[in-house]
Amino acid sequence: MRELPVEILNALALGRLVARDFVWIVARDSEGDPVYDGYWSDVGSTTIEVVDPETGSAEERQFFGAAGLVEISAIPLVSNISVQNVTVTLSQVADRVNDLVRTYDLKQARVEIFRGLYDPDTRVLVSPAECRFSGFVDKIEINTPAEGGDGGVVLTCASHTQEMTRSNPDTRSDVSQKLRSATDNFFADAAVAGEWEIYWGKKNGKTAGGTKKKTVWDQVRDLHS
Repeated sequence: MRELPVEILNALALGRLVARDFVWIVARDSEGDPVYDGYWSDVGSTTIEVVDPETGSAEERQFFGAAGLVEISAIPLVSNISVQNVTVTLSQVADRVNDLVRTYDLKQARVEIFRGLYDPDTRVLVSPAECRFSGFVDKIEINTPAEGGDGGVVLTCASHTQEMTRSNPDTRSDVSQKLRSATDNFFADAAVAGEWEIYWGKKNGKTAGGTKKKTVWDQVRDLHS
């Protein structure tokens, strides 16, 4: 269950909040160094505090508006480890967006989406913006429309739980195990163990294969048959 700060809970109880969304993207330049960029669902630029999803502490970040951020799809709020997908639509005519998607590398770029709640009287955040989604850019679509048509940049983002679906085919390799420790011989025979001949009583040869594993009594009966 998500726990909200008491300031937000009190403001929600009074029904005195105005919501704004914030998108934080960490791309890479040609040298592989991080490039930070942020957009929010209003005009102009603003510097606010957000709760960093990795550290849990509040930090200041700058976000730009001017129609750069067009739309964020519904964010599934689930309590399991299934992979969630969210689409972020950016304006193709915004110079800042064009510079981001055409100059820098967005493949698997980190994406964080925040929800900020403002007091309508003071126009300040009642509490640092909370993170609603944290993941990576999984797919980029740059739609160039015909004259009079609608275009845009659509980022399809996958949640961090995507990492739990990845497999590593090198986990049983003696070479990779020695990268961990040069004296680690745990997988030294992994490549040839399947060819070993197992001796049992008077019979020798490779272990018989099959869909059903033989019990000790089965093997004793085979020896005396």
